[in-house]
Amino acid sequence: MVDGLTAIGAGLAVGLSALAAGLAEYGIGSAAIGAIAEKEELFGKALIFTASPETIVIFGFVIALLILRGGA
Repeated sequence: MVDGLTAIGAGLAVGLSALAAGLAEYGIGSAAIGAIAEKEELFGKALIFTASPETIVIFGFVIALLILRGGA
């Protein structure tokens, strides 16, 4: 029973963080495309802002690994 709940917790950690990153990416991506369409020199900043929400998924993955391994 405990192993199943541990797997559910790890899955929730990755799944919910991926959902949050996708929602953030939606708003940032559309704004970045609009900014690049007006000024092409904003491409570098737009790329950084677009890639930054993906770190949330990496943090969720690390938490899932910690959950599955039993702590620190």
